[in-house]
Amino acid sequence: MLNSPHTSQFIIFAADEDAVSGVQRFFTRPVIAVAIIIGCFILTRITYAILRSVVRKVADSKPGRGKSWWKNTMRRVGAETLEGGENRRRQRIEAATGMLHQLTSFVLWIIALIAVFNVLELDAAFFLSSAGFLGAALAIGGKERVSDYLTGLAILLEDRYGVGDEIEAGIGWEKPVRATVEHVGVITTRLRDGNSTFHVPHSRLDAVRNLSQEPVRESLAFNVGSADASAVSTTVRDLAGTKGLTTVLFIDEIQAAGEGDRVEVNVRTTRPLTEAERELLAQKTAEALADKK
Repeated sequence: MLNSPHTSQFIIFAADEDAVSGVQRFFTRPVIAVAIIIGCFILTRITYAILRSVVRKVADSKPGRGKSWWKNTMRRVGAETLEGGENRRRQRIEAATGMLHQLTSFVLWIIALIAVFNVLELDAAFFLSSAGFLGAALAIGGKERVSDYLTGLAILLEDRYGVGDEIEAGIGWEKPVRATVEHVGVITTRLRDGNSTFHVPHSRLDAVRNLSQEPVRESLAFNVGSADASAVSTTVRDLAGTKGLTTVLFIDEIQAAGEGDRVEVNVRTTRPLTEAERELLAQKTAEALADKK
């Protein structure tokens, strides 16, 4: 029975099918792998366009009191032109979009790489473990780049400085550098002084002093009973840096005036005070003055 013509024909037919199937897999799988790579590339382009649109909408939004948190948070010395403010805002949008795009692209390419390994029936664990040593070396060597990346993101979100600002910062030299900001990128900041141009990694800019930002003027009103204006101004200054007000810093002398139970205090701060900080400052001032009586 086993040597019958029908059995032989069946075995030959099955072998032919296996051969054809093997050839199809040999040519089909690379095509699928290439399609995955092309699809990932297209997806990263689409993701960039979406991220750019989302970041721009966030920048244009007007939550709360009608002011976007993305807009320049600190006033500049002199009247900043509309064009200058828009250029600063546009650059922040471009840099933030670039940072987010790099992160999403990295994730997408990792997923695509694993998918390609599965399609080609390769041992992804072997390749990934082999690449782990290289990845560890890159991680050790690239930790400063990660620090530059995160510092740059914080600079953009907090508007520490922007194009056209004059800053003074230490960059590892004997004396701090005083220069004008020409560009704020993903990894570096480009500065120019009277002699040359500096390309400084964000993490190397130590203790930046922005000479182009004006202090913020705040007007505070306190109900302090019979205390005089001088006592109120002294108390307010002493409260800066205490619990709940650790980031509040007053600049120049505090001006206070008033009669009766209400005293008006004018201060200059490094940033606008939040509503919670204003309420806490008023509460602590009243308590401190009451304890002195």
